[in-house]
Amino acid sequence: MMFRWPGRAAGQRFFLASCLALLPALLWAEPWQRHTIDRSSRGADGVRLADANGDGRLDIATGWEEGGVIRVYLNPGPDKARSAWPQVTVGRVKSPEDAVLVDLDGDRRMDVVSCCEGSVRTVFVHWAPAVESDYLDPDAWKTTALPVTAGRQMWMYALPAQVDGRHGMDLLVGSKGDGATVGWLQAPADGRDLAGWKFHSLYKAGWIMSLVSRDLDADGDPDVIVSDRRGPSRGLLWLEHPGRNKVSEKWATHRIGADGLEVMFLDVGYLDRDRHEDILLSTRNSRMLAFYRLAGKGVRWRSELIPNPHGTPHGKAVAIADLDGDGHADIVHDTNTGGNRTHPGVTWLTRGRSGTGPWAVMDVSGTEGVKFDLLATIDLDGDGDLDVVGCEERDNLGVFWYENPLGK
Repeated sequence: MMFRWPGRAAGQRFFLASCLALLPALLWAEPWQRHTIDRSSRGADGVRLADANGDGRLDIATGWEEGGVIRVYLNPGPDKARSAWPQVTVGRVKSPEDAVLVDLDGDRRMDVVSCCEGSVRTVFVHWAPAVESDYLDPDAWKTTALPVTAGRQMWMYALPAQVDGRHGMDLLVGSKGDGATVGWLQAPADGRDLAGWKFHSLYKAGWIMSLVSRDLDADGDPDVIVSDRRGPSRGLLWLEHPGRNKVSEKWATHRIGADGLEVMFLDVGYLDRDRHEDILLSTRNSRMLAFYRLAGKGVRWRSELIPNPHGTPHGKAVAIADLDGDGHADIVHDTNTGGNRTHPGVTWLTRGRSGTGPWAVMDVSGTEGVKFDLLATIDLDGDGDLDVVGCEERDNLGVFWYENPLGK
């Protein structure tokens, strides 16, 4: 049958608009190309981004849980991003669950803090070399435990934050299991004075997955958004900073939602087009939850339930990002598939150019990989669209990034 172009101008415009509307689905009908940053150890457990070497590019810190190594990967720039990145093993510890870049001693060299569970139950600092040219030399790094944390809790997550407005950067920390808490490690005047670090407990927890710092009540102090996975208080909440002169006092607990659900990682960003940041939360209960910040006085939310892609029950991490450049927020979602390779473990969801209605699910990873973890979005190839950085533990895909095809 021969195709005939519509005769009327209106018909031509409708046909063109329909083709443009279908373009994203055609572009993303296949999995995105995966580029390996490193897969030389075992059990890559999360990616945390920061500029480690001051070149303006975001680098990556990762703890390898089974391999017992903490590594930093230096972003080589768009021309070399598709190859293995320059890396350094900054330390070796057992059962690491988290690693984050932060300058703890004020020497303008980014150190790394790692959190360990299991029998280790300690927060470690991996001190960066004093000489910039030695940054990629593993022998120039020094690992020390923070004594106030040693053997105390199964530490799961650390978040650098200036809590008390004094000295250097403090650390918000969360743990899991018996005696689990959210608390903060108060920095002494000299960050390398290990005995000078003090721990302050804020909240009795079950299993902390995410800590995100935001000034929710607009009083100039950093509050903390928390996802607590297990225990009688599980769900999504925020802890209210009492003020810089009252940091040792009780922080008020405010419940947001998802009570009783097994909540996982969260992200904060603009899901709708108002000026208020929203929260997107992953769960192991076959759904995501979006909490939209409401205008007006106080901190109030409305919620939206978003089914997990392909009916996957065990969601893991989420990210809010405009992947297709249409001005509306999309969602990146990954999961622990439990070995099920019928559906992709990493997907993205879009509402199209309208920004409303049901979420359409698109493939990112294909069926390679089964246990994904914390992820992030960043333009790594310099083509103007956001790529997806992540890691995977069971198939040992390691640390990698998926190339967004829109910029091709």
